[in-house]
Amino acid sequence: MSGAAAPTADFTVLIPARLASTRLPDKPLADIGGLPMVVRVARQAARSGAARVVVAADHPRILEACATHGVKAVATRADHPSGSDRLAEACALLGLAGDDIVVNVQGDEPLIDPALIDAVAALLPARPEASMGTAAHAIHSLADYANPNVVKVVLDGRGLAHYFSRASIPHARDHAGAAWWEPGHPGMPAGYAPLRHVGIYSYRAAFLQAFPALPPAPTEAVEALEQLRALWHGHRIAVHVADAAPGPGVDTPEDLARVRALLG
Repeated sequence: MSGAAAPTADFTVLIPARLASTRLPDKPLADIGGLPMVVRVARQAARSGAARVVVAADHPRILEACATHGVKAVATRADHPSGSDRLAEACALLGLAGDDIVVNVQGDEPLIDPALIDAVAALLPARPEASMGTAAHAIHSLADYANPNVVKVVLDGRGLAHYFSRASIPHARDHAGAAWWEPGHPGMPAGYAPLRHVGIYSYRAAFLQAFPALPPAPTEAVEALEQLRALWHGHRIAVHVADAAPGPGVDTPEDLARVRALLG
């Protein structure tokens, strides 16, 4: 991925892996070219500048798969309500110091770009005012802009997140229903486009361990977006704007077939 900055400090990649999945049973263990998906994710992450890559697993079968393929993993409780809770436990198990940088790479992203991991890791050393880092890329499709399953983010002039939403934001009052970022829409700022949020995060370990204890935010409940809890409580989120969309993740059997085809 072009434009990605090299991280300025050591960081740890944590990959939460939960065996149960309603849409794709045993998703972390799904075979992709002879390897379990979680192993493929870990191997991609190991190509980044991470000092170590660790899977935070909720089931012995995931731990066994990781051990078979030489991937470090830790056993976490099976009853965590969210991935951030699982990662908070992993931080404690690994004895990470409060200022250590952790990057959360989702366990269903076998095509994750190592350069994207490095770029998100580099955000927090460069932005001491931010508690979290994440990524986004420009939206080009009107269908994506209108799709509530595509999470949008609006930034301020410093590259910090104003808000995340499933709604079409920012909303162009005078061009509703149109791709207002394309040429030919008068009054719209040239070169400015809506941004799609990419679900990768960096944290300082101390904040990650404290985050699950923060009271849930009303906006979080309405939008079903956990990152809004951080904004609600006054924390800032720095955003790396990537040049292009990341490779497809795996959430359904159709997604799995698509990734298998891409990887041959």
